[in-house]
Amino acid sequence: MREQWIKLGYENFALYGPTSLKVERLAKQLQRNKSGFYHYFSDSEIFTQLLLDYHLAQAKLIAEKEVQCENQEELVDILVFHKVDLLFNRQLRFHRENPLFKSCFENVSVIATPAIMGIWSKIVDLNDHSYLAALVFKLGIENFYLRITAENLNHSWLNDYFAEFKGLVRAFRNAKQPTTR
Repeated sequence: MREQWIKLGYENFALYGPTSLKVERLAKQLQRNKSGFYHYFSDSEIFTQLLLDYHLAQAKLIAEKEVQCENQEELVDILVFHKVDLLFNRQLRFHRENPLFKSCFENVSVIATPAIMGIWSKIVDLNDHSYLAALVFKLGIENFYLRITAENLNHSWLNDYFAEFKGLVRAFRNAKQPTTR
């Protein structure tokens, strides 16, 4: 039963943010008494920390998969499979005024960024420009979290998203250098 509380809390946070973690709301969704929550978790702060710990573990799992990706199709499959985890991270980003959320978001970034950079560089055709790939990735990840939703985080949208960034990189490469006088 403890796992059901955590799973529901994790999904609610991912979809609706931290305000969705009210004990009464969770109990009603599980059709349980609020006292059941307190049987497993002494307070909501401990519950929230368990959700953050779970998210960090999920980030490590995703990173292990991403580092093994060989192409865009494999990466898109992973991202779609881990949709709830990405939406959870999105909420952390949006609510990073909370020090716990900010810390977790930053810890996930430390794990995720190096894991995805290889396949990201390959997808946007910047294998030979690691610094530029990192800059484009930083822009891309900020944009990604602003745009993803539970409805659009699917194969089609992700493939279109990567195509946008490939086009952006092509435009950078084709831009004429300004002349200096």
